[in-house]
Amino acid sequence: MATRPIEIGPSGVQAARNIERLRLLRGLSQRGLAERCTALGRPMTNIALSRTERARRPCDIDDLVAIATALDVSPVDLLTDSVAGQRG
Repeated sequence: MATRPIEIGPSGVQAARNIERLRLLRGLSQRGLAERCTALGRPMTNIALSRTERARRPCDIDDLVAIATALDVSPVDLLTDSVAGQRG
């Protein structure tokens, strides 16, 4: 039985934008952020992170928490537009 890909909703799209924005503000490459997540115990490749940032891959709760921790923000900050004007 074929399955359809999971559609990324508005919160997922917002998280994707915020992850990329904060990563760039902190001067991190995708590889660098992925390595930080892996060091925190959540293995992640830069390819997975790239797909997450482009909203091509769902960001599950464990990924969200690891990415937020690696970026030194609250997971809630990744889900809202409150980080739009944040400085690194």
